[in-house]
Amino acid sequence: MKNIDWARKLTSRKLWLSIASFVSMMIVAAGGTENKAAQIAALIMAGATVIGYVIGEGLADNASAGTSVDQEIEYVTDKEEE
Repeated sequence: MKNIDWARKLTSRKLWLSIASFVSMMIVAAGGTENKAAQIAALIMAGATVIGYVIGEGLADNASAGTSVDQEIEYVTDKEEE
């Protein structure tokens, strides 16, 4: 079974746009106003932006933390050899 790349899925604009569209259409279909549907869709997209930012920054921090640790280990090793 394949591993699912959740970070990539959760940061997909297509996914969040699809969710916002589905929810807004359900609101209109259930008798809600288009204004209410637009407001809720905007909230979903704003939440998606925050989720994408947090995941992206987490991945960037993880990548830079791994790089700096490796560089620090090489620096200490080089100093010990001198």
